[in-house]
This record gives sequence, C-alpha cells and structure tokens, in this order.
Amino acid sequence: LIRSIELDDSKRIRAWYRLLGERDEGYAGRPTTWFDPAWSTSDWSNMNIPGYWRDTELGPVNGVVWFRKKFDVPSAIAGKQAKLILGRIVDADSVFINGVFVGTTSYQYPPRRYDVPPNLLKEGENIIVVRVINSAGYGGFVLDKPYEIVVENTIIDLKGEWKYRPGAVMDPLASQTFIRWKPLGLYNAMLAPLLEYQIKGAIWYQGESNARRPLEYRDLFPALIRNWRSAWKQGDFPFLFVQLPNFMEPKRQPAESDWALLRESQVSALSLPNTGMAVAIDIGEWNDIHPLKKRDVGKRLALVAQSVAYGDEGVVSSGPVYQSMRIEGNRIILTFSHMGGGLSVNGGGDLRQFAIAGADKQFVWAQATIEGNEVIVWSETIEHPVAVRYAWADNPEGANLYNSEGLPASPFRTDDWATR
Repeated sequence: LIRSIELDDSKRIRAWYRLLGERDEGYAGRPTTWFDPAWSTSDWSNMNIPGYWRDTELGPVNGVVWFRKKFDVPSAIAGKQAKLILGRIVDADSVFINGVFVGTTSYQYPPRRYDVPPNLLKEGENIIVVRVINSAGYGGFVLDKPYEIVVENTIIDLKGEWKYRPGAVMDPLASQTFIRWKPLGLYNAMLAPLLEYQIKGAIWYQGESNARRPLEYRDLFPALIRNWRSAWKQGDFPFLFVQLPNFMEPKRQPAESDWALLRESQVSALSLPNTGMAVAIDIGEWNDIHPLKKRDVGKRLALVAQSVAYGDEGVVSSGPVYQSMRIEGNRIILTFSHMGGGLSVNGGGDLRQFAIAGADKQFVWAQATIEGNEVIVWSETIEHPVAVRYAWADNPEGANLYNSEGLPASPFRTDDWATR
C-alpha cells in the first residue's frame, strides 16, 4: 500500500512539473530564453525584492515567475570569484548571471548561497536572472534576509526594484502523502532499525508542529522519552532536547502564546531522570522556522551533554531557571537555579520582556532589575502584584536575562492560570 501511494504521488508530481516545463514561456524548447542577457524586459513589470508576488498586480498565482535585475560591478573586482547570497526563496529557484547558470535549490528552506566562478562578473553592467517555481501557497523572496553579491570585502546589494514576468501559471500542486507523518511512520522507518544497536543517548529538536496543542505535548513528549528508553533496553540513557526558539512576529504587548506554553511543556520533561535541555530563545529568526544559527545550538547541546551524559559537575550547562517567587509590597522577587557565576543582563542596559499582573490577570510590561542572586520585578501601575512572566511570547524579542557564562534564561511564568 505504501509503495503504491508513493508511486502515485511521484507520477502526479512528475506530470505537474512536466506540464510546467512545457508551458514556461521563458525556458524550455525556445530558441531564446529569458535568462539571455540580450532579452528585452521592456514589457516586464516591476517588483521590490525581497517580497512576495501576491502583493503585486500578479496576485497569488502558482507556477513560474522570472526575475531580472541589472547591477554594476567596479573594475577592482571584475573577474574575481564571488559569493551570491539570495536569502531564502519560496519555493525553488534557478539562478543565472550574464546568461550562465550558477546554482539551483529545489525547496524553500535552505539559505541560497551560490559560488560565482572567476571571469563571470564583468566591469560595468551585469544581469542576474532568477527563475522561481512556486507549487502552492505564496511565492517570492523571504523578507529580512540578505540579498547580495560578496567579492572579497565588497558587497553589491541586490535588494530593490527588479523586473518580473510569469513564465507559466499553474493550478496548485497538491501535497504529497507524507507517510512519515502517519502514526508509526517515522518510528518504523528510522527508530526501529536502530534498536539493536548500543547508543550513548539521544538528541531531540522538535515541537513546532505541536505548538497548536501545547498542553497535549506535556503528556506526549515524556511518553516518547519513556518509550524510547523501554525499547532500547539500556535504562535511562541521556535524552537531550532543544527548547523551541523565538519565531514569528514580535508582539507589542504581553499576550498569550502557544509557543510559550509548548516551551513550558518541554521544561516539564526535565522531571524525568537523565534529561537536559538547551535553551534557544535568543537564536531563532522571526521569519524562518529553520534558523541559521545551528552552531550555537550545537555548542549549547554540547554543554548539556558534558553535564548530563558525561557527569561533568564543573560545567555550567544551562542558563538561569526560575525557582521561586515572593511578594514584598508592590514588588515580586524571583530566585533562580543554574545561575553559574551570577545573573547578568546580556548586552547591558535594562532587563526586558518581564510582565507583571495583579489579581485581574491582566499583564503589563514591568521594570526589572538584578539584585545579587535575585530579580526584582514591579510596575507603578500594579499596586498588588500576584504573577510575573518572562519571555512569554512566540518571539520575545530582546529577552536578555542570562548568567555570566552567557547562557540565556528559559522563559517562564509564576502563575498557572488557564490560557484557553
């Protein structure tokens, strides 16, 4: 059955791309293609990049859209090898400079970084062409990403006005059947074959797809850990995981957040023995569910592994973790574990992303300061505070409570109020 489903999907997808190629006016089977530097764009439209073509007169169509831009190269770097950086593109792209193919990426998530060979860039006017395929949803160039050509210490900015024209308009391509999303799909294909092997431990980085049901994750995630340990028959082997990073647009005011609740559910899994968590609340990107700073995640996981898996009691493997609170007048005093060499404000200045509420459960932004090993939180508008939240948002931009070792505090709340 699975093989039949996969074959049917493959046949349907190939047919869609074959028809796309046949319809594309700018590409297949024509004597002159739209990536030819001599091709006239006098009848093409204009679009600011980065951006999505749904916001232009073209609207939310699917298929192929071609983009062209002229840019100047100074004589000092003409002919030199370069790096072309095109942020992220939805969905697939093929790129040409001065009529020469320089790279392609078949799906939206990888950052576009292409090598430009020597002798391709010429002094004066050059032309870059990007053929973008979008099979469903909204196509275009993701905002707040770099779009540039880098030659040694020179950067040529490619943002701004480009010419564009659709090559083929298609009906959306229906998604393939993801067998791995079905119950037991991933487990049977990827975990079960490994159960006869000895392992040191496991690293887990997931949760985004569960964020709409964050409280359910509080039961499911520990159950997964217990199930793996039972299946491997190696006792409570080390199980390390990454807390969800910051993602999506920041909110101006304190608000409820499914992502914050999911992070709290992840913290609750630390009650299981031999578990450890790397906090990533400061290394995500608002517009990228697969943020680029993988090295930072790896370094923090290495610290957790050094502590949990290898028993190094001298390593500071975590940022501050909320421990307790007490109320003194109009102030709430917070204590923490995992302070390392002490609490600190990353980058200096004032503590940010603290919110405080009274009995009405209405949170407002608060002032906060570090006094010794405690954080004092208050607001002149809340006379009788009862609860504090820190970094309680999908994307708590600027959250800056750290320890002196440079590790961020995990988001937390002191209340247990229902958020549904």
